[in-house]
Amino acid sequence: MYDKDRSMTDCGIWLVRPESEVLALALQERLGGVLYRPWLHTIKGDQPVAPTTHAAATQKQQFAAAYRKHPQWIMIAAGGIAVRFLEGLAQDKHSDPAVVVLDEAGRFAVSLLAGHEGGANRLAYRVANAIGAVPVITTATEALKPLVVGIGCRKGVTAGQIAAAMHLALGERPLSEVREIATIDLKANEPGLLEFCELHDLPLRVLASATVAARPWVTKASDWVQQNVGLPGVCEPCALIAGNRGRLIVPKTALNGVAVAVVEDNI
Repeated sequence: MYDKDRSMTDCGIWLVRPESEVLALALQERLGGVLYRPWLHTIKGDQPVAPTTHAAATQKQQFAAAYRKHPQWIMIAAGGIAVRFLEGLAQDKHSDPAVVVLDEAGRFAVSLLAGHEGGANRLAYRVANAIGAVPVITTATEALKPLVVGIGCRKGVTAGQIAAAMHLALGERPLSEVREIATIDLKANEPGLLEFCELHDLPLRVLASATVAARPWVTKASDWVQQNVGLPGVCEPCALIAGNRGRLIVPKTALNGVAVAVVEDNI
């Protein structure tokens, strides 16, 4: 998810205010994309002006003109601004560009438009993983899936090894009930894990090691993980943090270099 080879060269990144530039540049560095700074092209009479009520209306017009230029958009703005900018633009969930709204503090990446069909849900995860935000997904297809799976693995494990460990941990529960996979940043670009998620169309949520270290919930600490990763465990705390309103129904289950834990929503 931090891999530059997986960059989104055909994604627009729309900034509403200059104060968002640092965050936008960090996103562009990690994910690619084209930055839009509409205040540079806001005109009142013959002179550029700073963002004002007048400028916001002009920004809306600029966004409308650029809307179909990219299949994906990241808008760094308040949700209300994004909704107003999108007024009258959305036509069909199968053809609308994907839109993810990111607050200026970089805390939440919200899949706002074309979530499932257009890829905004997946984009929200990529944005969240790149800057440590929380992905916010509201589509019913994903919301009704009750399981979150935490995974820790040794370097170089294959997608087949991931699949075998998942099958062991899930038992009779089908993979279709899994909402997301969670792991730590040290495993964000593990080829076998990425391949498994791609094969099964599962979003991968990447948690900072510091976040996991602050909430090291484990049923049994691992000396090997502590020595090599600096944490008492990976799969259980990742599952519990990502599925924060659920309960651990499958504690750490290890198979051939892959450790899996499963959390199920309480409601």
